[in-house]
Amino acid sequence: MNREQISEIAHSNHPIKAPLDDESVRRLLDRALPRGDERVLDLGCGSGEWLLRALAAEPLVRAEGVDISPEGLALAGKAARERGVEERLTLHRTEAAAFTSPHPFDLVLSVGSTHAFGGLLPTLAAARAHLAPGGRVIIGDGFWERTPSPEAVDMLGEFADLATTVDRIAADGWTPVEGHVSSRAELDAYEWSNWGSLASWALDHPDDPDSSQVLATAGTRRSEWLRTYRETWGFVTLVLRRTPGR
Repeated sequence: MNREQISEIAHSNHPIKAPLDDESVRRLLDRALPRGDERVLDLGCGSGEWLLRALAAEPLVRAEGVDISPEGLALAGKAARERGVEERLTLHRTEAAAFTSPHPFDLVLSVGSTHAFGGLLPTLAAARAHLAPGGRVIIGDGFWERTPSPEAVDMLGEFADLATTVDRIAADGWTPVEGHVSSRAELDAYEWSNWGSLASWALDHPDDPDSSQVLATAGTRRSEWLRTYRETWGFVTLVLRRTPGR
């Protein structure tokens, strides 16, 4: 079973692939779609849940999603048909960093996908290239709530603390107009859901040749979370606008 398939199973009960609950997602989208007729782009959309919720909330919004996962894009297309928004959603199977479009977008999203661009600031540079004048960006990324262990850094990568993260974004020419720091409840719910969903799939499919691999992966990931980064890693999601003159 490949990484994309494991990810889809892990997120089957938490379709937002980041530690945010439904109300947090709704509030951020409300702030990022002030007119209700915006053109929206998600760079690294996965199964498209952010786009699907934006389309369901605002009947005049049009959206495009970019991802390399055929499984994720297939799920996004299926969900769009089921929710009756497929005519307003276009999906592109390509690397997010290589995507081009003939038109700009009023809202560009990249939540939990900064690895596709090589980090936070390169992701913002990619978003800027697609952004219409006066547009907004929703970006979500990790930060260290307190000093991490070397093992946590090796596992998750190089992050700054929250204040430094926001300072770097501001210095790059962006002004936060809304934000959300995931609560301990959101962070824990996300991890329990992911690794519990994987374990449940394995237990429900004992005869599948991938069952033992999936069950072992669930146990490993759960242990890594509890023992290595639960007490130090956080997640912030920001709505940004371009700073005048930058």
